[in-house]
Amino acid sequence: MEPTVVDHRAAPIGLTQAEADARRRRGESNAEASGGTPGYLRILRVQVFNFYNNILFVIGVSLLALGRYNDAFVSVGLGLVNAVISSVQVIRAKRKLDHLQLLGRTEVLVLRDGREAGVFPEDVVLGDVLVIRPGDQIVVDGPVVGDGGGPLVIDESLLTGEPDGVPKQPGDDMLSGSFCISGRGLQLARDVGEASYAQRLTAEARRPAVDKTPLQRRIEFVIRLVMVLVGLMSAAIVAQAALEGVTLLRIVQISAVLSGLVPYGLFFLIAVAYTVGATRIATRGALIQQVNAVESISNVDVLCTDKTGTLTSGRMSVQHVDVLDGNEAADVERLLGSTARSTADPNTTVRAIVAALPGEAWAVREEVAFTSSLRWSALATADGVWVLGSAEALGIDDPELETVVAERAGAGLRALVFARAVDPEAALHDAAGRPQLPALEPLALVAMADELRDDVEETMAGLLGAGVEVKVLSGDDPRTVAVLAARAGLAVGVPVAGSALGGIDDAALDELVARTTVFGRVSPEDKERVVESLRRQGRYVAMIGDGVNDARALKHAQVGVAMRSGSPVTRDVADVVLVDDSFAALLPARREGRRIIDGIATSMYVFLARVGTQALVILTVTLLGLGFPYEPTQVGLTLLTVGVPTLFLTFWAQPREPDHNLLASLARFVIPAAVITAACGVGVYTFIYTRVMQGLSSSSVPEGVIEDFQRYTGLTYTDADFTTASATIGAQTGLSTFVTLASFGLILFLEPRTRFFAAWTAPNPDRRPSILVTALLVAFVGVLYTPFLSDYFGLTGPARPMVVAVIPALVLWFVALSAAYRWRVLDRLLGIGELPHGVASRS
Repeated sequence: MEPTVVDHRAAPIGLTQAEADARRRRGESNAEASGGTPGYLRILRVQVFNFYNNILFVIGVSLLALGRYNDAFVSVGLGLVNAVISSVQVIRAKRKLDHLQLLGRTEVLVLRDGREAGVFPEDVVLGDVLVIRPGDQIVVDGPVVGDGGGPLVIDESLLTGEPDGVPKQPGDDMLSGSFCISGRGLQLARDVGEASYAQRLTAEARRPAVDKTPLQRRIEFVIRLVMVLVGLMSAAIVAQAALEGVTLLRIVQISAVLSGLVPYGLFFLIAVAYTVGATRIATRGALIQQVNAVESISNVDVLCTDKTGTLTSGRMSVQHVDVLDGNEAADVERLLGSTARSTADPNTTVRAIVAALPGEAWAVREEVAFTSSLRWSALATADGVWVLGSAEALGIDDPELETVVAERAGAGLRALVFARAVDPEAALHDAAGRPQLPALEPLALVAMADELRDDVEETMAGLLGAGVEVKVLSGDDPRTVAVLAARAGLAVGVPVAGSALGGIDDAALDELVARTTVFGRVSPEDKERVVESLRRQGRYVAMIGDGVNDARALKHAQVGVAMRSGSPVTRDVADVVLVDDSFAALLPARREGRRIIDGIATSMYVFLARVGTQALVILTVTLLGLGFPYEPTQVGLTLLTVGVPTLFLTFWAQPREPDHNLLASLARFVIPAAVITAACGVGVYTFIYTRVMQGLSSSSVPEGVIEDFQRYTGLTYTDADFTTASATIGAQTGLSTFVTLASFGLILFLEPRTRFFAAWTAPNPDRRPSILVTALLVAFVGVLYTPFLSDYFGLTGPARPMVVAVIPALVLWFVALSAAYRWRVLDRLLGIGELPHGVASRS
């Protein structure tokens, strides 16, 4: 059976309105594809009504029903605030992606019922014939058909990154998302809706693709581990309390305290730190669009970038004009300058020639504009026909000229031949209107050079010095790109052409990508494959792009970076936008990211030390049968021991190298701190509990003491539970006081001002942490001595038994913890030898 031959030059008649309506009902319209991002209900379910928040909400509602409003606020408040922040961030990202579109909504012309009719792009249907005019956007995929009245020139730069117009003849495909520069023609709608290039690209760009950073994954692991341990411990303690006949109110309060052991505030801290970091980075020329990109930038160890706009400024200059034998240099340079000045639509090459050479504008009778497919341009004037293009495109067979061209290309220069037509009356178009070259006489060889950006060498040195490998992915000749990359400071090695990437398997591709710095003549698909290869090799990849064709590669990289001058689609899908189009902004952004990581890592030590201490205290006191050591309101003191300190420590952190053994370092700090603090805390609790029990059981209790405990407990002296309740609240106050003061001491261990506290890490010249500890100490003393505040936090006023118990315990705690850190007691017990010491290595 013979294949069907389509005559694209036949005069098309278009569809009738009835046919178009029928196809629309069958779903064959250019309607925008739906979906791609999660719905609002799903976002709320995931961010607000997750497992942990649901537990908090049940506890909060129970406490509200029992009239314990302060307990409910303290127990649920932080989780709810964090859920709201997370939801707002996700909804904001969803709305941005939902509004992302490559096609505009300007009316287009179609042939309906034999005449032109204006319709919106979504109303175009399969088989429609569209009328294409200058300035129109192509909204569907399909070939040029018929003879629309003149040659079409299409701007595909939004899709391919190539700035030059592409001529289209009948039968040539036009892709949705491109624009008509000149000419008038007709297009058959072959691929519409989800099948069109623009909508496929938009759907891919809308796909949520947020990579969790290494720190986020570590924090999630730690929190999940803590949740499992707290869940097991809670089940045992609550079951024991229920068997002992404890009231429902007490069971709910115990549950609230236990749920508070999960360091959920870390997520809140990260959100705040990312926001502040993004604000600081914005002042350095980088706009953060994905909040975790603040941290991601600091993890990047390989940067993929194009040549134009990053290594080069996008401007060109004339380096040499080699006038060929038999021609006068001044005359040829003036002819070349005049040709450039007479060009109707000058590109960067032509503008560079105008700036470098003399000449005057001529009257032009015929012109062929430069395109990336032709690789030449030409003018016909009264004095002759003048052509400028690559030697290969002009078909000039001159061995000597080819040698000079190769030398210029090897020096990183773009070599163009300036020629004159042998016949001064030669035509530049054939009978069908297609560009044609006349017989030529070469006059000169023009060597053009891309200008490197002013800051590129310094930026490249900074990136390489920071351990970031740079790979250049360009559409230009790999030899030229390699020379420019070498001028920028890269060790280029052997450049590779994009054609070498096709047809090889992943293993061979990984090997090639690992050893190659410069890739030339690469397509958008090649860029995507290089990024995926680097990720398979365990690299943390940042990709810089500006055109729509770069959007998929940006989505596949851990950090997508777009130029502000790039396409709107690329900017919308990017994690970071370079406001000044300079990748020099990545260096300060990277330093800020490392500062954020260091601050959050330090905060994890504080958070987990508190969690470990409270868990051990609860277990031990419960096993001893001395009541429950915490009230929900007392947990609110973590605002002073964890909340405020971690916030300031994060903001004051230094841009240090991230600790790749963070979990091991956490264990080495937290386990000794939790064990020693819990042991001393249980000692304080037990001492005060037994002293109060004994004192209230004697017959010589001062009246003032009884009145104070009646106010603290809400019971009377004659109530059966009065003595136990009084002993419990007194012991809880002593325990809370000791743990709070010890928590302040841990800050000094983490950020020691002097060698006195430098058991865990080297002294830090920054005085602010010490000032912070002093301020927190004053605030806590104010809580103890202010009745309203002490009542709010469920504490008694300061008393002599508390002082007698707390001060010796603090001295013992400091000595024991200093010895544990200085002598690496945990390492010796576990026999793990010398490991990188995380925070201890910061000096």
